[in-house]
Amino acid sequence: MTTTDILAIGEPMVEFNQTRPGEPGYLQGFGGDTSNMIIAAARSGARTAYLTRLGDDQFGRMFLDLWQAEGVDASGVGVDPDAHTAVYFVTHGPQGHVFSYLRAGSAASRMRPAHLPLDRVRGARFVQASGISMAISATAADTVLAAFDAARAAGARVAFDSNLRLKLWPLARARAMIGAAAAMADYFFPSIEDARALSGLEDPAAIVDWAHGLGAGTVFLKLGPGGVIVSDGTRRERIAGHEVTAVDATGAGDCFCGATLARLCAGDSVFAAARYANAAAALATTGFGAVAPLPRPEAVRALLATAG
Repeated sequence: MTTTDILAIGEPMVEFNQTRPGEPGYLQGFGGDTSNMIIAAARSGARTAYLTRLGDDQFGRMFLDLWQAEGVDASGVGVDPDAHTAVYFVTHGPQGHVFSYLRAGSAASRMRPAHLPLDRVRGARFVQASGISMAISATAADTVLAAFDAARAAGARVAFDSNLRLKLWPLARARAMIGAAAAMADYFFPSIEDARALSGLEDPAAIVDWAHGLGAGTVFLKLGPGGVIVSDGTRRERIAGHEVTAVDATGAGDCFCGATLARLCAGDSVFAAARYANAAAALATTGFGAVAPLPRPEAVRALLATAG
């Protein structure tokens, strides 16, 4: 019996986000792309669960408290007494936001397929991971692919967000591993920047074709403030972005993925789900941090109503 709508696998990270460009003040929050995604999905009404490994430290305990408060089932999360929970810093300047990571050797990077609670993976409707989930270590990449294999065998849907981070692995390996995961994905969420680097293409329409060519069923090509292109392989639709007062884009793409999957669980078509998620992602840019600004349905519905 399915008890979880969406299960995500990846690395959570404690966030320190610069509140004024060029100044040393930081706001402590939470990040990690798949953790952001699963919280966004929970706030959008889905039954959610998360799989990772944490350090036996205060930051790890903070995450367990966060997921409990957000209604995310963390009972499958492991604790590694010999590793730490990862941390990152976000600074802001003329070129946008810049990330600095303290994640080498983190507990999550020590994930391996033997750690997977396969009953939980098989009991989910959707299993989601990202390029970052795979890039943090070779064993983490193996863990993601093993989870996708188990999910597909059990009839679950697979969702994959490219989230390319070339500080974590070389482009050739990223292309190979992200390509392998996308080939297994019923729902693939590349950003335009990631897809251009991975495919060598510029034109969005050609990139959508490339993504389907990898084997992805439905493609959500995220265009940042420009919205999103959605393709189910037969129909293709471009959904325009929303005009909002954006202060911090951290986590907006994660929000889009989580909100989309939550609305798919609620029975929306891929196009209706993307319209909702497009508005949710816009709202996620209006506050600082990856988690605090993630919107709830009433705010998303209000923006959609205002936009007509």
